[in-house]
Amino acid sequence: MALKPYMNKELMEAGCDEAGRGCLSGPVFASAVILPKDFYHPLLNDSKQITEPVRNELRTVIEKEAIAWAVADVSNEEIDEINILKASFLAMHKAIGRLKTQPDFLLIDGNRFTSYKGIQHKCIIKGDAKFASIAAASVLAKTHRDEYMNKLHIDYPYYGWSQNKGYGTMSHRAAIEKHGISIYHRRSFKLVEWDLFHQH
Repeated sequence: MALKPYMNKELMEAGCDEAGRGCLSGPVFASAVILPKDFYHPLLNDSKQITEPVRNELRTVIEKEAIAWAVADVSNEEIDEINILKASFLAMHKAIGRLKTQPDFLLIDGNRFTSYKGIQHKCIIKGDAKFASIAAASVLAKTHRDEYMNKLHIDYPYYGWSQNKGYGTMSHRAAIEKHGISIYHRRSFKLVEWDLFHQH
């Protein structure tokens, strides 16, 4: 199914999405992107549906051709403090606030959002597979976050963040059991599933 270029032809519309909401470590990233109404790229899709090399290629195109784009993050400490849902909204708010052109309307990926400075918004479930601007925001949030996790991996190689990007894979959970948690882990998340054999 082809992505729709916009919802409102007359309005300056920004698509917003986040990356890293379900991770055990690292910040949550969000992006806001205003695309030209006639923007089209045959490979653009929900960032989870495309390969890493394609995401990186798209990032270059989006950052060059967007009317405005911005990326922001909220740290794991802040996620623990305010909870992941509020942290996701905060990251989106920060990204919208950094746009050099302020939008008239926001397209938000997902089913919930807290309004930002009175700008009208619409939540769209699986929006990153429906609207080009949300798909573009998903690509930027994901590629910027992956880049950040690759840098953290250099100092903490045993968690495998260059591969799992902080998601709770079996090997990541096994590394937490072996090495304990790092300063980048979200303490409010259930980091290791303890089974009966682990109870002493």
